[in-house]
Amino acid sequence: MAPKVKAVKSKAPKKAAVGAPPKPFKKPAEVLQPFIETLDQKHVYITHIDSKPVEFKKKIFLVPVGMNLAVAALFVLRMYWILPYYFKFVQSAMGYPNETTFPTADSTWGQLLWEVAKRGGSLTLDLMLFIFVWPWPVEFVFGTSYSNPVSWRWKVGFREKEIYVRRSREWDQQLGDIFKDRERNEALQQVIRQACSPLLLQEKTGYLTMTGQWDLDWQAMIDAHTMVDRNDVALDAFRRLVLVYHEDYGWMSVEEEGVTAKEDDRRRQVFQFRDALNAIGKENLFFRWIEIVQFESSQPGGFGPEKQVVVAKQIRDLFQKEGVDFDQVWHDAVGSDGLSGM
Repeated sequence: MAPKVKAVKSKAPKKAAVGAPPKPFKKPAEVLQPFIETLDQKHVYITHIDSKPVEFKKKIFLVPVGMNLAVAALFVLRMYWILPYYFKFVQSAMGYPNETTFPTADSTWGQLLWEVAKRGGSLTLDLMLFIFVWPWPVEFVFGTSYSNPVSWRWKVGFREKEIYVRRSREWDQQLGDIFKDRERNEALQQVIRQACSPLLLQEKTGYLTMTGQWDLDWQAMIDAHTMVDRNDVALDAFRRLVLVYHEDYGWMSVEEEGVTAKEDDRRRQVFQFRDALNAIGKENLFFRWIEIVQFESSQPGGFGPEKQVVVAKQIRDLFQKEGVDFDQVWHDAVGSDGLSGM
């Protein structure tokens, strides 16, 4: 039985299927349909499973909890101190003189301007706090658009394996028809590759995958766990799942890259190399290596064999300047002379 999840956000009528979408897109598994029907067609979604230790997840979650408690406490203290002051303003304006009543007739222009600036600054500060700061703890606890972190943790709890669902931010409004515009199609796939990077998912717990491009959909995460808990779908169905909506093909998933045995071996080698550099106090070189490869591979012209040779020399020179033999450390850590499959 399908879980009773939130109402469908997308009200557009379904179009008749026109066949399979072009690669690397494909139709998502039918078992995921109850989950997919709850998603907003305007957005791109990425799911993955976070296997970080429960205690680590608790520590990470305590950070926003503490920040929002501090913001709420400071806001309440500010209101407790300033509201009586503003109430006296209102009394003075209604003709009841008090200590806030300013004697304009007996004041110089300089004194008047200073008083206006002082009161205006106080009012502006409190207005900014009310508009931009106060919503943080409110959304954290009572947010309704996509639920909120507190509801998510209350319903899902802390688990060894947690499903995270990322939702694209405003950039998705510029996508248009990705099958008619090759550049936008390539741009979308580039964003997806970056968001699904094994290094990113290995280094960060799911809560920290929120960026300027992606937000977490708390309600979708609740819905996904509800389906798993009811045995409507296997947990692995949400392992690096990418969902994109198209007017002609409906919801599509992106064929996974990097889930073969060969790619798993590559990932293992990369992490072994990182640990080896960390052991000699050179972890910064690992991140510089990753930055260089990611930057060069995203440049026009691709990352063919000739480009790889140039980049490899650049990386070896970088390591050499730090007194580290790249090839030797790699061989000692991984037991091979090169990255698996390359």
